[in-house]
Amino acid sequence: MMIDFLKMHGLGNDFVIVDGRTQPIRFSAAQARAISDRRKGIGYDQLIVIEPPVDPAADIFMRILNPDGSEAGACGNATRCVASLVAGDLGRDHLTIQTISGLLACSIRADGLVTVDMGPARLDWQAIPLAHASDTAHVDLAEGPLADPVCVNMGNPHAVFFVDDAEAVDLPRFGPLLETHPIFPNRANIEVAHVTGPAAVRMRVWERGAGITQACGSGACAVGVAAIRRGLVQGRRVTVTLDGGDLIIEWLENGHVLMTGPVARSFRGTLGPELLGVPA
Repeated sequence: MMIDFLKMHGLGNDFVIVDGRTQPIRFSAAQARAISDRRKGIGYDQLIVIEPPVDPAADIFMRILNPDGSEAGACGNATRCVASLVAGDLGRDHLTIQTISGLLACSIRADGLVTVDMGPARLDWQAIPLAHASDTAHVDLAEGPLADPVCVNMGNPHAVFFVDDAEAVDLPRFGPLLETHPIFPNRANIEVAHVTGPAAVRMRVWERGAGITQACGSGACAVGVAAIRRGLVQGRRVTVTLDGGDLIIEWLENGHVLMTGPVARSFRGTLGPELLGVPA
């Protein structure tokens, strides 16, 4: 079997995207891991399958697989990439993408930037979810120099730690420890951040199931919401700087979070039996 793919990225957060709208495509965890290998496979932060929508209000369904083969509920940068791709196919500048976490309204701006309504920021401890009741603005959790996170669910769970200098944090060491902490029954994405201006934040991310990535759209949304909840920035619009560049995050009064940023196409290719024929 041969499967065509497109490689895209949003601020360096990169994706292998396959189109399963006309023919069903399913990847095993072993196949996902083989394709994700940056030396022996293609390499990606997430593997994306575009499928027919289940909800009639959506234009397509987007399935998101992590490099370890697990399925993710949200990926903001991938949503922007897929929105740009499918909008071009449909000849429209607005569309709705369905994920396992819900419906995401997307719009393509005249300057090529893509805005995604990531839905409401869920802040209740059960929605994160956490293992026990907690004030999600100040969670009793610490590991090394990281403590007192803000927890937010943006379709997937996030824990945001504010520090003096995000660059100085040993994220490869503390990221996996916090991702798998017992307080997170579904594991969590871990962000470290510091404020750089009245409406600006610098962040780095350890993604659940993927490790350190150049950018994480849902993570940037979580950081923006967390900074606003803590009163660390002015207003409800924040520029979040990631390793790969900037995203504009706006937390609306109705609770929804808008994320705006660029997308780029890298190359096309074909997945062959060398990667698809791996043992399960």
